[in-house]
Amino acid sequence: MLMEWDNKRYYSLNYFLRQKFGEKIFKISLDGGFTCPNRDGRVSKNGCIFCSPRGSGDFTMKNKDLSLQFEEAKAMMRKKWKSGKYIGYFQAYTNTYAPVEVLREKYNTILEKENVIGLAIATRPDCLPTDILELLEELNSRTYLWVELGLQTIHEDTAGLINRGYALETYISAVEELKKRNIDVVTHCILGLPGETKTDILKTIDYVAKTNTQGIKLHLLHLMKDTPMVRLYEEGRLKFMDKERYVDLVVDCIEKLPPDMVIHRLTGDGPRATLIEPRWSLNKWEVLNAIDEKLVERDSWQGKKSGL
Repeated sequence: MLMEWDNKRYYSLNYFLRQKFGEKIFKISLDGGFTCPNRDGRVSKNGCIFCSPRGSGDFTMKNKDLSLQFEEAKAMMRKKWKSGKYIGYFQAYTNTYAPVEVLREKYNTILEKENVIGLAIATRPDCLPTDILELLEELNSRTYLWVELGLQTIHEDTAGLINRGYALETYISAVEELKKRNIDVVTHCILGLPGETKTDILKTIDYVAKTNTQGIKLHLLHLMKDTPMVRLYEEGRLKFMDKERYVDLVVDCIEKLPPDMVIHRLTGDGPRATLIEPRWSLNKWEVLNAIDEKLVERDSWQGKKSGL
């Protein structure tokens, strides 16, 4: 039976937030001034091979006061949309990788802003000790909160190649601890990692689909300047999907996801100046429109093959 969410064939974040809050909600991406254990030597000094020097926070305002970042981003959004409320999105690097007192101060700086209704916190599963989980539980009791975990793949050989720096069991444990505290979890998965086949990718999606977590982000693998992955590219060991193949793969993924799992992202776009491949991804709306068209063409929708 065909399912739709406000004329979309998948459960988008925009639809979810409008249903939950009754109005337009904007995410404001922030750089909290953190680093990452995969960069500072605790786990590694090299980082994940795909991660940009900005810690995947390339559209945040680095080296600016946190409050100023928020106000400037809000002002830019106000030029296009006159009303709405905000979620502060701690995006760059690992946003639970600091002492609790530091985290509390930074999170509260944003929560105290007018019309902020929640926080989104991107982090690593290996950066959630008990005291920080307790802080997140406290936040969850007084605002809307979700925590994003960068899983990327369930395959340990790929995880080693990309220098992820933690085992699948660490992700499983983090999900359990967050769910125990009724905190929404959003999992990041990268499509097209080196050496992975379509079967490998869909196994990751099947796995995440069964975690009973709130959301998922699907990312297209990007090659950015000044990342360790450039070496693989120069050695001819990297192949990138064309747009048509990627769109087909995303529809395959959507079909496998349960209909109550919110899809926070279906593609990604790197900064034009630092993106090497694939250049077609710069036309983000073209990709999203192509996914919508492919869902109609295949008479498909989210959950069609999820068994739910």
